[in-house]
Amino acid sequence: MIFMLAGTSDARDLALALQRAGYAVTATVVTESAASSLADVGLPHLIGRLTAEEMATIMTEQGYQLVVDASHPFAEEASKNAMTAAEQAKIPYIRYERAHEHYAHPLITVVKDYEEAAQLAAEKRGVIMLTTGSKTLATFTRVLQGLENTRVIARMLPRLDNMEKCEALGVAQRDIVAIQGPFSKELNEALFRQYGVTLMITKESGKVGSVDEKLEAALACQIETILIARPNIQYGQQYSTFEEVLQAVEHTI
Repeated sequence: MIFMLAGTSDARDLALALQRAGYAVTATVVTESAASSLADVGLPHLIGRLTAEEMATIMTEQGYQLVVDASHPFAEEASKNAMTAAEQAKIPYIRYERAHEHYAHPLITVVKDYEEAAQLAAEKRGVIMLTTGSKTLATFTRVLQGLENTRVIARMLPRLDNMEKCEALGVAQRDIVAIQGPFSKELNEALFRQYGVTLMITKESGKVGSVDEKLEAALACQIETILIARPNIQYGQQYSTFEEVLQAVEHTI
């Protein structure tokens, strides 16, 4: 039995590949939307954020043999909890992470984290479009809200809790783009032009995360981009293809 951290489209596809290979998989996700995606393809799943202790208890009590962590590249806390839980439950841990992409262009500046991105954006100012989601919105509003010659456009999923967070942080309705991707290069360009964006902030979440379409659109519009690098985590057994994960699972279980 495999305990799997999911929540992304490629994680769902990997879970299906493992299931087709004959393994019993239970995927854990945080949102109802992600759970619905799993239910649609018949994958057993759990919903909700789990602490390391809660994960370890489930793994031990239900007899899981392996953890496959296919969470989002920026789900740092979830991955650390999964590694701790696997250690507590005394079962192996395998990390699947979509391949890194490397971008080099005069208009693209790579930074190490959200805080550095916010500080750099404060120096550049202008019309800033955040495409980093709601989780770290406060990091940017704390630094950018109220700055002269600065407008922050927050692009995020159209969820009630996201809108409530925007209201609590003082993000005006006119500055919210509530929409669910995937986004084509053309749609990204249209949004950038509509809002007169001069700076875009995004994460290096890989091709599956549609970062290419964002960057291509920004470059086509001659817009500067701040690109946040992935967290530097030592996962141990880490793979970037389904085939590698399947081989590792075969040799582990």
